[in-house]
Order: sequence, then C-alpha cells, then structure tokens
Amino acid sequence: MFRYIWRYSKRDQIAIFIVVIASLPFYFLSLDLPKQIVNDAIVGQAFRDGVTHTTFLDLGFDLPAFLGGGTVTLFPGISVNQIGLLLGLSFLFLAFVCINGAFKYWINIAKGALGERMLRRLRFDLFSTVVRFTPDTLRAVRPSETATIIKDEVEPIGGFIGDAFVQPLLLASQAATAMTFIMMQSVQLGLVVLFIVGIQFTVIPRLRRIQLRLGKERQLASRLLAGRIGEVVEGMDAVHAHGTGRWEKAEIGERLYRLFDLRFRIFKWKFMVKFLNNFLSQLTPFFFYSVGGYFALTGRLDIGQLVAVIAAYRDLPPPLKELIDWDQQRLDVQIKYDQIIQQFVPEHLLPEEPGISAGINTTRLAGPVSIEKLRVLDSNGATLVDDISVSWEYPASVALVGNPSPAPHAIADVLARRIIPAAGTVTIAGQDFLRLPEEVTGRRIACAGAQPRLFPGSLRHNLLYGLQHKVTPADSRLPDTADAAEYIRIREALRTGNPLDSPDDDWLDHATIGMLSDKEIDDMLLENLALVGMGDDVFNFGINGWVDTARYPALADKIVEARNHLRARLAQCDMSELIETFDESRYANLASIGENLLFGASRDPLFNGRGRARNPLLLRVLDAEGLTGDLVGIGARIASTMMEIFADLPPDHPLVTQFSFLASNEMDDYERALSRWSQQGLRGLGPDDRERLLAPSFDYIEPRHRLSLLDDALRARILKARRHVRDEIARTDGQWNLEPYDPDKLCHNAMLRDNLLFGRVDLRIANARARVTKVVVDVVNDLELRPAISAVGLDFEVGPGGRMLTARQRGGADLVRCIVKKPDILVIDGALSAFSDTDADAILECLHTLFSDRCLVMIGRDETGLSGFDTVITFNDEGSFSQREDAAGAPPRRQSALT
Repeated sequence: MFRYIWRYSKRDQIAIFIVVIASLPFYFLSLDLPKQIVNDAIVGQAFRDGVTHTTFLDLGFDLPAFLGGGTVTLFPGISVNQIGLLLGLSFLFLAFVCINGAFKYWINIAKGALGERMLRRLRFDLFSTVVRFTPDTLRAVRPSETATIIKDEVEPIGGFIGDAFVQPLLLASQAATAMTFIMMQSVQLGLVVLFIVGIQFTVIPRLRRIQLRLGKERQLASRLLAGRIGEVVEGMDAVHAHGTGRWEKAEIGERLYRLFDLRFRIFKWKFMVKFLNNFLSQLTPFFFYSVGGYFALTGRLDIGQLVAVIAAYRDLPPPLKELIDWDQQRLDVQIKYDQIIQQFVPEHLLPEEPGISAGINTTRLAGPVSIEKLRVLDSNGATLVDDISVSWEYPASVALVGNPSPAPHAIADVLARRIIPAAGTVTIAGQDFLRLPEEVTGRRIACAGAQPRLFPGSLRHNLLYGLQHKVTPADSRLPDTADAAEYIRIREALRTGNPLDSPDDDWLDHATIGMLSDKEIDDMLLENLALVGMGDDVFNFGINGWVDTARYPALADKIVEARNHLRARLAQCDMSELIETFDESRYANLASIGENLLFGASRDPLFNGRGRARNPLLLRVLDAEGLTGDLVGIGARIASTMMEIFADLPPDHPLVTQFSFLASNEMDDYERALSRWSQQGLRGLGPDDRERLLAPSFDYIEPRHRLSLLDDALRARILKARRHVRDEIARTDGQWNLEPYDPDKLCHNAMLRDNLLFGRVDLRIANARARVTKVVVDVVNDLELRPAISAVGLDFEVGPGGRMLTARQRGGADLVRCIVKKPDILVIDGALSAFSDTDADAILECLHTLFSDRCLVMIGRDETGLSGFDTVITFNDEGSFSQREDAAGAPPRRQSALT
C-alpha cells in the first residue's frame, strides 16, 4: 500500500515535507515565548538592578571566528518598559500562533487534496480492473459487493493516503520539538515524560490489535450483508412469488445482529483503550505539578521554566495521541487494502489493452470464420464442448443447431466474448480472434442474447450504446483555453491517472453510421425499430412523453396546430362531447379538484400526488380562501367511504388498486385522523393528519367517483382559488415551476398527449378513449407528425436494467443496438425468444436482407424456420455434428466449408 501511495504522490509528499520542516522553527519559538513572558516581563528579570527599559525584538547573529567574528545586526530593536515588553512579547506570541495556524491550514489542505486525488485514482484503478475481469470472474462476482468496495470500502483508505507519510513526520517532529524544549528546561521532568510516553507507545498499540481484528471481521460482515441485500433486491420477483419475505427478513435480521455484536464489541474495546490512553496522558501533569512544583520551591527550577514546561507538554500529548491513532489507522487501512486487492488479483483479469489511441487497426473483419479444436469449460470446470472444428465463408448466413448439445451456445459465447475457451483457435478474416482487442471485436461483432442488458438512461442512449467509440485520442497536454473549469478538469485528470476524455465530448462513431445530424440519426433508429416491430411502442412512448423544445424547436408550434386540427376533426365527426376542453373560466368536471386548482402542469413533486397536500403555496391559498376545512371534509368523507367499502378486500385487489385513495399501510393512521376530525374538527388535526385528509380530496373527480361531494358553490370557490394560485406564483417571480395551460401555446411540463387533447376524455361515454385515440392518430398522420412524436419517444427512460420495458421491447432494443453499429458478424442467440413466431419470422427475414453482404449466425434448438440459411450445422448430444448446405434443399447460395 505504501509503495502504491509513494509511486503516485511522491512529488506532493516531498512538497508537504518541506513545508513541515519549515514550520518547526516557528513552532519551537512559540514554545519558548511563554517562558520569556513570565520571567522577563511578568517577574521582571529583564528589569533588575533598577533598569527601567530594555530592548525588544533585536535581531542579529554572531559570525564564526574564521569569518572574523563580530555580530551582525539585522534590526537594532525597540526600547520598551516592562508593560511594553509584556505587550510586545504577547503580540509576538499571537503572531506565532497565527503563523503556526497558517502552516497547519496549508498542510491540512494539501493533505486533503492529496488524499482526494489518490482516492480518485484508486477508485478509477479498481473500476478499470473490473472492466478487465474475465467472463468467469464476472459470473462469480456480486455486483453490489464490487460497487460497495469501490464506493465505500476505499473511503478510509483515501482518508489515510494524505496522512500516510506527512502525518507521522509532522506529528513526530512536533513531539520531538516539544520534547527537546522540555529537556532543555529540566532533564528530570523530561525523563518523566519519556517514561510515560514509552508506556503509551508500548501498551496502547498492543491493546488495539484486538480492535483491529474485530474491525476486519466487521468489514467482511458488512460486505456480505451488502451482497445479500443486493441478491434479495435482484430476486424480489421470486420472493413475492413464493411468499418468502418473512424468511428473508429473518435472515437479514440475523446478519444485522451479528454485525451489531461486532460493532458493539469494537465500541467497548475502543473506549477502554481510550480511557487508558487518557489516564496516562493526565498522569504526566500530576508529576509536573508535584515534582516540578517541588523543584520550583527548592530553587532548582524557576517559575518561568515550569510554566514553559507545562505549556510545552500541553502541545505534546495531542501529537503523541495522533501518532498512536495514525499507527492504528495504518494497520486498519492495510487490512482493508489487502482485502480489497484480493478481489482484484491478476489471475482474474484479462490482459490490459492498449486502446484505440495506441493505433489499433479497426478495419472490418470481412472474411472467413474458422474454429479449430475448440474446447470450452463451464464455470465449474466441466467440459461443454471439446475438439470442435468448423468454418464458413464470408458473407454467409449460418445456423448452429443443437438440442440438447451445448455446442451452439458455447460457440456463440466465444464469439460474444462471454467465455474464454480453454483450448483451440478462432480466426476471422485471417486474424486470431482471441487476441484481437475489444476495441475491434466490439465494433465488428455483435451478439443479441435472450437476456439483454440495458443501462439506465433514454432509449436513444441504449440504442446508440454500441456506437460510443470516440475516434480521436485525447490530448495528454494541458489545454490552451480560456475555460478555467476545463483546464482544472484536465489538470486533475493528469494528476490522478484518470481519462482526459469528457462524457460531454462527441463520442458517436459517425464514420460507421455515415450520418451527422441528430434528425438523420433519429430517423435511422426509428426505421430499425420499425423492423423489429417497435414502431407503435416508440410512438406511444412519445405521445406519453414530454417535448424537449431545445432538441425539437419546431415541434411546439406543430403540436398546437395539431391540437386545433383535432378540435376541428372532432367537431366535424360530431364527437366534440368526447373531450371536455380546458377553459380557464370554467371548472373542468372531468379533471380532479387538484388539477382545477392548479390549472397547469408541473414536474415538481410538490405539485403532484401527495406533495400537493404539503405544498406551502397551496396551503396558504386554501387558508386564505377558506377552503381548507371544506377539502379536509371531502378527504374525510372519501377516507371513511373507502375504509368501509374496501375493509374486507386484500390490499392487492384490483378494485383497491383502481379506486381506493388510501394506501393500505396507512389505514390505522387514517382511522385515528378521522377520529380526531370528528371530535375536534380542523383544530384537532396536526400537520400530518391534515396532509393525510387533504390528499384524497385533490384526486377527487365527481363524474368518476360519484360520491356527491361537489356543488356549484364549491366549484366557484375553487375557481377563485385558482386565480389566487396564479397570482401567488406570479408574485414569487419564478420560484414555483407551475406552467399554466394556454390554448395557443405548448405546455412544456405536460405530456404530449395532454397537449394534443388539451382536455380530458369523457370516459362515461362508451368507447370514448378508443374513438378519440383513432382521431388523434389520424390527425397526427395527416400532419406527418408521427416521426417527430416517435423521436420524442426515443427520450423514454428505460429504467435500471431496462425494467420500464417489456421483455419483447428489451429484446427489440438490443437487436436494434446490434444492427445500428453495422457489425461484420451478427450472432442471434435467443434474442427472438421474446417475440411471437410470426414476428420472429418477419424479423429474421429483415435480418437476412440487412446482412446479405455480411455474416449472420443463428443459434437454434432445431431446424424449424431455418430454410433461408446458407449453411445449417447440427450438433448432437455426443459432440458430433453434421452440415448441410441450404436447408431448403436448393443449391447453396454460397459455398461453405467444414473441417
């Protein structure tokens, strides 16, 4: 660990060393000044024998004899009386305090910056190592544990790095300076201090060994706890499906108890050691006061010296204690460092790749594929395939079929870099595939599997993920730019071994896709999404999304135009009654009370859902308009009715989910709030009760819920409150992000669907939603808005692992991600399993067309539906295989070879 720290920080460490050494003379002088203040100024030794003035601050030094002797005067000093000397020495002491404080401030800032830089470097080195994990290692690694190591477990190491070399030097030099000063005043007292310090440095570290052992056990227990929680979260579907939540809670509870026991034992041992250390530290002043006082009374030590010794010792225990703490921290951090390094050992890593900046040849792999004597093992060492040799020409469409033989999937895993073969060779276009860097294989080979992995972010980001290859290498020099932030970013990257590239750079590989504008890229993505049957999906994402006018500047006016066309089309078809249009002067019966109050849209949580019931602006308006009691009363009526209707239904019943305003876990709280409301009214409700009863009223829609809680008088008061809300927001000068509805403008905070409808569909009319949707689609198509709306759908956030998408949509997105990077070889390994047979056949036909001049490899269970392939290779469960050209029986389109 110390070698790692010194290798990357020696320049900064040496700079801090120099400052530490430069601070010691000032520290020594600050120790000597109290003695001068007491002896010369207060006791008056400088004014004996009737002397009334003395010289203060005379600076000079004596020359050695070989230079001629004599004295060199730098400053002759100032003549002062006794009070002047006292004040002068006191202010000089204060000046040294400031100087020493400034030194400490600079040293601590430098240590902190050094520690943070090294922590950044260490975290990046660990992450870079994770990227190099072999496939077998990745399958055995728990993602949550690895993330915990990089995020949390290296934190104390980073805090220690800044102190690794500087802290012992600083503390030891300060302690040695204080000890030297004490010895100069009294050897006897100095020996007493040395004796106590010797006990502290001998006993305390030994006692802390047990604390360190317990700390090691705590760290391992914490890591296992994080890994287990991550497993439960990832497998939550199985927990719910089998009803094992109680068992999982018991298991986690047991782990938490063991962790609690370890932490409590560490806690007790820590404070026992701390007590002993404090006792020894306070034992020394006892000797000072007793023995030093005796020496002072007997004349063997003057008062000034005793005061100076006591003052010097005041500065001695802190560095000694911190030295002991540093030694404990060193041992503790060394244990953590060793445990972390064990997770990143070299035998679990792929060889480090030079990267594109080193001039890797990324030309196409457009050539024959040859697999010779391939041997693949699973993670347990069992043989999956052994001595497999097969080849095919380029271009070609090849089907690898095997049931129950694992050979086709093993070959697909090798081509996708998911498995490293135990033996054998794979050559593509005459190049050793197994030695090609990922910069090449990642560009030229794509594999679509049955369980695609998408990343949090937009659908567009995931579709273009395979094209995130920055072509130009980063400049390793500091930029000559006026942008101070960019200069600092690159300077820090150079100092910490981090990438100089910025994620804000243009990473898209335009040379591959051959397009430059954002619109062309979106059109290409939408075209490919349509090929995999996701055209309607992405359109629905767009219609339920928000319009980013910065990216789509012309779309705002087109949406307003489409809104007007929709209104005219509905009127033309006698369907105007299907939508209740928003009107600022009228109460919208098909909208909720909350929507009528706001008459606008916001993405601020305080203007949506439960947040409205604690929004200070809304609460202020409701109080001013006298509506608080009315809405709380409505909420109480709703809560009482819901509790009565759904009392005997389970929490997950569809009726509860669709109609209940209340969360199932809050029923008891609502019951108590209703009791207080019925007994004491609004005065008896606390803030939580008021929020709880207000929330249901904001969601109430009279035509839908039909509880007869609204009358014309209350609607008129709500309209008045609406204007009050508008005035309050205008008065706050943009503090609240609530955008009002305007029939002539796009509401940026409202979904695109709401902008088109500009109202609410009357669901009381049969098939109203379907009829309105058809008209909306017709208007969108007539105005040629579908591509633009679908482009908005590309901004859809897919969620962690793509969980916001269905299995079919995840499979389609992964296929498009593979297609758009235009690979030379595309491997389909279960990617079509999420689609229906009809859709899968249509997609496969499109893939044949797209890859007619490249290589398409299909992994199948049998030969069903593989008539369009040039070559079909069938593996049996004994490891042998057979090959035939063109499964339809016709002459092969391209000649394939089998070795």
